[in-house]
Amino acid sequence: MKNELDNKLILRVFEKIREHGEKTEDKYLLEGIYATTDFDGYTLYINDANVTLQFGFHNQYHFQYSNEEQRHQFELKLKRIDENY
Repeated sequence: MKNELDNKLILRVFEKIREHGEKTEDKYLLEGIYATTDFDGYTLYINDANVTLQFGFHNQYHFQYSNEEQRHQFELKLKRIDENY
């Protein structure tokens, strides 16, 4: 898949979820979006009930989802968090 999201957007949203979200065990939750890292902190995960976004080395990311509408709605949620926090 072609990288369409701005890497800086992903990092900003991740930090906004951590800053403004509610901590639940090893994750942070904000507006239905979770943010967490792997054990060493090099890989970031942002997910909701339908989509997982994995962001890692060399600013590469990978989506996991069932259909394009889920991915589209997820991206809208990320942009909304970026604009509102």
